[in-house]
Amino acid sequence: MLGSVSTLPQQPQRSPFSGHMVVCGDDALAQRLAVELRYVYGERVTLLLPPGRDPRRPELPLTQRGRAATLFGRMSAAMNRNLGNGGTVANGGSDSDTGAGLEAVRILEAAEPSDEAFEEAGVDTAAALALVYDDDERNIRAALTARRLNPRVRLVIRLYNRKLGQYLETLLDQAAAVAVPGLDPTALDTSTTVLSDADTAAPALAATALTGSSKVVQAEGLLLRAVERTPPRQGEVADPGLCTLALLSSTTHDPAGAEGSDSSGAEGPQLLPDQQSVAAATGRGTVVLEAIREAAPDRPAPRMGGRSAPLSQIFSRRLRRSVLGVAAAVLGLAVASTLTTGEHPLHSVYLTLLDLFAMGDPAVDDSAARQVIQLLSGVAGLMLLPLLVAGVLEAFGSLRTASSLRRPPRGLSGHVVLLGLGKIGTRVLVRLRELNIPVVCVEDDPAARGIPVARRLQVPVVLGDVTQEGVLEAAKIQRSRALLALTSSDTTNLEATLYARSVKPDLQVALRLFDDEFATAVYRTLRTAHPQALTRSRSVSHLAAPSFAVAMMGRQILGAIPVERKVMLFAAIKVAGHPQLEGRTVEEAFRAGAWRVLALDATPPEDRHPDLTTAGPSSSDRPSGLIWDLHPGYVLRAEDRVVIAATRRGLAELLRRRRAVTPR
Repeated sequence: MLGSVSTLPQQPQRSPFSGHMVVCGDDALAQRLAVELRYVYGERVTLLLPPGRDPRRPELPLTQRGRAATLFGRMSAAMNRNLGNGGTVANGGSDSDTGAGLEAVRILEAAEPSDEAFEEAGVDTAAALALVYDDDERNIRAALTARRLNPRVRLVIRLYNRKLGQYLETLLDQAAAVAVPGLDPTALDTSTTVLSDADTAAPALAATALTGSSKVVQAEGLLLRAVERTPPRQGEVADPGLCTLALLSSTTHDPAGAEGSDSSGAEGPQLLPDQQSVAAATGRGTVVLEAIREAAPDRPAPRMGGRSAPLSQIFSRRLRRSVLGVAAAVLGLAVASTLTTGEHPLHSVYLTLLDLFAMGDPAVDDSAARQVIQLLSGVAGLMLLPLLVAGVLEAFGSLRTASSLRRPPRGLSGHVVLLGLGKIGTRVLVRLRELNIPVVCVEDDPAARGIPVARRLQVPVVLGDVTQEGVLEAAKIQRSRALLALTSSDTTNLEATLYARSVKPDLQVALRLFDDEFATAVYRTLRTAHPQALTRSRSVSHLAAPSFAVAMMGRQILGAIPVERKVMLFAAIKVAGHPQLEGRTVEEAFRAGAWRVLALDATPPEDRHPDLTTAGPSSSDRPSGLIWDLHPGYVLRAEDRVVIAATRRGLAELLRRRRAVTPR
């Protein structure tokens, strides 16, 4: 049964929009994405939600639609206040297109993304459709239906399974090419995009566990490393690195100060400041771009404990030493037999082995030395039986424990305690192990998605409710370096954080929270109670929504890094069609608080590869690759492709400008 914006029941009707954006989902990501598209990019958005209460929070009477409407109401009020103060929307225009500020998102309800639901949402005339349900199978079914209804619609699909996503993207692109012969290859390249919110948010979440608050963006063949730096002391000059990406809040140590969100005002963090702002910002920390290099090829995450031989994984050290001792005794007896009897060494070894296994004839008529050696060989043979039994038992025990979970080692310290092994926690676990950071996981569900991954990586896991006494102690929280609370429950994450801080007050903590107001209150309270400890609150949907929104506009970002509770994006764009870039110098193209050109792709256009790397040797004598030390006076040309750092609204303005000037 479909619901619409009207309060009276009615038959499904076609959407009054065309060329709009449709978002279908059942969790926070759908709402965040709709907010991003409507209030950052200025697009008309239809949001399709399931009816009824939120199944994860049945205690709340507010439905998905009600929660979304509340969020949109707050955003609309904030945007209208900005417009009333002379602000502009993302596309550079005013509020005249709506008559009274930005109109709210159109909200529909449907149990399933069926043909009828898509018809009322206007998928057949939509420019883009985002399918961000938490269930991969539902997203796949909806994508196939949408491609049949509108072969030209740009699809952005949320899938956790990476390999399946690659196959699905190829399949849907082929379906679009068959349904619309002669489709522009450029449009076909962006017709289907498969993303994972877990993959998008995992690097930022894992970076919070690194000492020094290092932020790493690794994507599309590049590795960009940004570092938070404390304010310089008196008489010292701060190292600007390659460039200054952000100024941190001036009230970082003030419990009542800015919490680092978009509503923090002038005291909050400033993204992409100009040189004058950096020079005037005394006493403020900075985020600087420190290093850029080609990323190493992906390699499997290392197991905890390092590499070891197969025998050392099956048999204990004590048993191996015992076997070596028996082998040395047999060798010694063989040498003694050779010396005393004068026989050939191989024959002596043969006789010794026969005596060892009690298969030789008694040495009744032989010399006394030969009789003594036979007796000693029999004694060594008696030692073989317990060794064989111990070896069999240890082999069976190793096979059994190989399929079980490891417990935290007794002397473990300096590790990261990771709470929750769902979709997000699993990706963060893999990321931490790729960085060779020791991890101990805590999970209350033995059938959780990340349990097999932890078993494969040999990561210690504590099974139990993190809110119960003794569970965090079993994870060695008192000797850990950081706590990542990434369960799907805000209250569970908060309770675990408070308990961990009571055990170790200076513990570095990053907790996953959805509600902005709740996150602000938690952040300020924890900062007040523990001013000497680093506290970070992260929202997965907030980190992932910009990537999905950019994909809806037909582009892809290289990565995103959190700056307190704001997000900075890195993207590769073509200069052609962007009047803010084309024909301007690098210095003139820089806009404080919006975007900054970081690098130029010097590869000839005919040899360029979509992932910023060259597919092979250049067909011309021109240089290829990325140039990071651009001269400020270099004039950007239409055929250039550049790597930029941008805020959400800055990138939205660039994409909207390009859409406005590109001829249809």
